[in-house]
Amino acid sequence: MRKSTLKISALGLMLSFATAFGQETDSLTVKNALKEASKTQEGVKTVTSKEDNNRNVMLNAANNTSPRDVNIGLPATVGGITILENDLPSVYFFWPELPNKTWRQSVSLERTGLLKMDQLANTMGDLGFAVNSYSQTGTKDFKLKGKFTTSTFGWLQGDVNVSGPISKNGWTYTVGAFANYDPSTFKLGFNRNVDETKIFRAGVTKYFNDDKGKISILYKYADSFNVGNYAVFQYGAEGKVTELDNFRIGRDSYVVNDGQIRMKDILSGQDYWAGMSGKNNRTSSHNIDIFGNYLLNNGWNFKFSTRAHFATARMSTIIPLSIFNADASAGYTLQNGQAYSGPVGTQLAMHTPETPITNIAGRFSLNKQIGNHNVTVGLLEQYYNIDKFTSNRSFFFQTVGAQPQRLIGPNTDSYGFYNYNVGGEFHSGTENKLSVYANDEWKVSDNFNLSYGLHLRNQIIDGQYSTTPRSPNFVFGVNDFQNIKENWFHVAGSLNATYNINKNFGLLANFLYTEENRRLESYSQPFTPNTGKIKSPLGAFGVFWNTNFIQLISQATWLTKNGYLGRYNLVNPSNTTQVSVAQVDYSIETLGWTTDFVLKPFKGFNLHYLLTFQNPVYKDFAFDAFGGNYNYSDKNVVGVSKVLMEIDPSYTIDKWRFWASFRYFSKQYASITNALYFAPRWETFGGVSYTVNKNINLGATVINFLNQRGASGTINGAELITDASQYYGRLLTGTYIMPLTGQFSVSFNF
Repeated sequence: MRKSTLKISALGLMLSFATAFGQETDSLTVKNALKEASKTQEGVKTVTSKEDNNRNVMLNAANNTSPRDVNIGLPATVGGITILENDLPSVYFFWPELPNKTWRQSVSLERTGLLKMDQLANTMGDLGFAVNSYSQTGTKDFKLKGKFTTSTFGWLQGDVNVSGPISKNGWTYTVGAFANYDPSTFKLGFNRNVDETKIFRAGVTKYFNDDKGKISILYKYADSFNVGNYAVFQYGAEGKVTELDNFRIGRDSYVVNDGQIRMKDILSGQDYWAGMSGKNNRTSSHNIDIFGNYLLNNGWNFKFSTRAHFATARMSTIIPLSIFNADASAGYTLQNGQAYSGPVGTQLAMHTPETPITNIAGRFSLNKQIGNHNVTVGLLEQYYNIDKFTSNRSFFFQTVGAQPQRLIGPNTDSYGFYNYNVGGEFHSGTENKLSVYANDEWKVSDNFNLSYGLHLRNQIIDGQYSTTPRSPNFVFGVNDFQNIKENWFHVAGSLNATYNINKNFGLLANFLYTEENRRLESYSQPFTPNTGKIKSPLGAFGVFWNTNFIQLISQATWLTKNGYLGRYNLVNPSNTTQVSVAQVDYSIETLGWTTDFVLKPFKGFNLHYLLTFQNPVYKDFAFDAFGGNYNYSDKNVVGVSKVLMEIDPSYTIDKWRFWASFRYFSKQYASITNALYFAPRWETFGGVSYTVNKNINLGATVINFLNQRGASGTINGAELITDASQYYGRLLTGTYIMPLTGQFSVSFNF
């Protein structure tokens, strides 16, 4: 091993963005509020912005494919931040069709912003933040825009959009193409690229006479596959890790070198091979959007967005489970029959064969300014069908190092695999959500503003699942399936108030509430999930201060959510050969305080700073195992930092702009006992852009310019460990941030 010890700097696939909880707690909200201030009487500066159009939510330290996750004090989901396109979700549900398989940041998007929590609750009935994007529609004048991006590791991305007039009576067109070929920062043994994505768009727009509005019909085709990677490291005291001699964190691949996994189809029983790249891991989709708006004679603006989305999802995934040492007598061999001794990695392989997905959605709303009220009423319909989703599973062993080789063990078959379909998944059927909603922005007085909304939703689930246990080599029989018939009613909404004590200083208060039950996906495993109501109330109170030199918000927030369902593979601390599975229903509660300000001390210079303190803890977290009772209530939530900080300076002079971004994450617990944790980390970005002329811009970005390396995540088998020293010196796996990477771009706009 290398002598140097590296502090943790890695980040999971879904990154926490250094802002917490509050709907109004970010700098760009303040910036937009200043723009709105000129519209208010007597120059009173309030906080009223709905959407943040420039927030740097796309600056992701883990990969080039997804936006950052926005931290609200709760663990990030696998799907990460919600992504909307034309006011509708880009995918209805993130599994097995991940949002980045059909949506990417692109010049074919007219604009992209961050929808705050209150707006998501009011319009979707969901908890969290969302990226809200709008497709580039046809334009009355010819426009050509594009961007070419590359990196020091050979990343190639081309992105172009053309739009213009068709006829003089208001018909226009738009055409766009996006192609991404990304080898990331590590070299696979079986393919050049880690991500290959192609998105093509075409459409027409009709502008109505007298500026009444427009209607667009757009088609989008997407085709994408992505291969994930993990790092191997040695765990030590104080949450630090040591990099191995034969594995460079972020530079080497821990994916088996041939990229092949052997599976047994859980429906037919057929054995087959699946690849991590190519058609076995490729999702394709066809998307037809019809959207626009029309200004009615009575002053109401009718806005509509409809979508027909047809996808075929395929997905190959490998997840490291553990690493153990095997001597020559253990019976492990390489594929060529050569005996092997040393560290052995246990891997879980999952494959979803070709799965048809249909999503039909529509949003219809009316909006009007009525005196001091800005009123919106709307209807949202979402239909989703997935036909026989399966996750076929197997396990295998591999060497521990760069581009590992598969091992054949005493309990595997001749290919090196075992326990086919243990933990395999199945569900099939439809979900339907029908919602009505209304919200109002009320300027009560020159100093007092209220914003409030209500979202009422009916959710129906109609499908099939199975409670038959998935034993080794399991295949479903014709009588193994049961019907699902559920009908739930949900309430969501928000109430926000701002009060100016004087021209520049004021108070704000927020309340947010959402409800849900379960999704069709919750029935994938062989048990009936708890379908009780999941409630998420949030309350906040703070102050804001806006001048020409500083815009500041400071806010305290309380948030709780119940209905979390955890399944843990427990190892008996007294006898490590004993393993048990526990299913735990629990809640999470968090209290936080966030301060966010933008400082402009002199012309051209801008400093954004954000600091969050939070304390997310488990509640009602108790279970029995190995004859004992365990209670982890009030333990800190795994994978969520207590302190988050972001420092973003930038300076513009003439045609140059220089910028940097520093994100700090305090230590993150890696086990639910809080005995194990990962040390604090920084994520760093920097860049420079040069405007050649009004049409061409050059840019350069450096990711992780401090070149920190490390790993993060959870530590398997540590759920009952109270003595961290038991894990010192062990080889573990985790996710990580990208190593030092340079990116270069050329943008044009004619």
